[in-house]
Amino acid sequence: GSSVRGEKQKRTSDREEATLALRTRSFCGCFIEKMTFTIPIENGNGNGVKNAEADSQRTLYPYVTGTSVVAIKYKDGILMASDMGGSYGSTLRYKNIERMKAIGKHSLLGASGEISDFQEILRYLDELVLNDNMWDDGNSLGPKEVHNYLTRVMYNRRNKFNPLWNTLVLGGVKNGDKYLGMVSMIGVSFEDNHVAAGFGNHLARPILRDEWREDLSFEDGVKLLEKC
Repeated sequence: GSSVRGEKQKRTSDREEATLALRTRSFCGCFIEKMTFTIPIENGNGNGVKNAEADSQRTLYPYVTGTSVVAIKYKDGILMASDMGGSYGSTLRYKNIERMKAIGKHSLLGASGEISDFQEILRYLDELVLNDNMWDDGNSLGPKEVHNYLTRVMYNRRNKFNPLWNTLVLGGVKNGDKYLGMVSMIGVSFEDNHVAAGFGNHLARPILRDEWREDLSFEDGVKLLEKC
């Protein structure tokens, strides 16, 4: 009786282990290009399923991109410059794309990288500024607050393995204080007296290190950016 049942249970367990091992070998020996799976979710009826593929949309490769953004502090504020090209691969497909945008009353944002992801970031910021204005408390977001917000957005998306493919340059002036910083696509951020994104980070920064000074006038700052 009990010994026979024990033998049956042991043989069943052995078969299950063998099947599991076989499945593991088959899975590891395959190249999985796309995987779709379903997970249970709770809804009003308590019996729904959700296709996980619907939540797995990713920017796997940046298609339409912009490159250099260069920004510096000068004695009265911030100067920022970028081109207006949008490249489809190695082709300059679009020639009038704005990659700089005023954020609120005190900040200016520039971006290199995927244009569609930059547009998504602008939607986030429009909502942020709108919510801030709804308080109607006489205060408004400054460049430091916007920079901190963008740092957390980029880091959060990186942790979800769904990054926004942009490097962001954020500058502005509030209450007479100049602020300039940047954020990478994985949420690394810093402040500096001059920053650059895209290819300009390789070509312009050496020039800025040699020629930037704190008492730059507006005219001298413009000339320096044109040289970069």
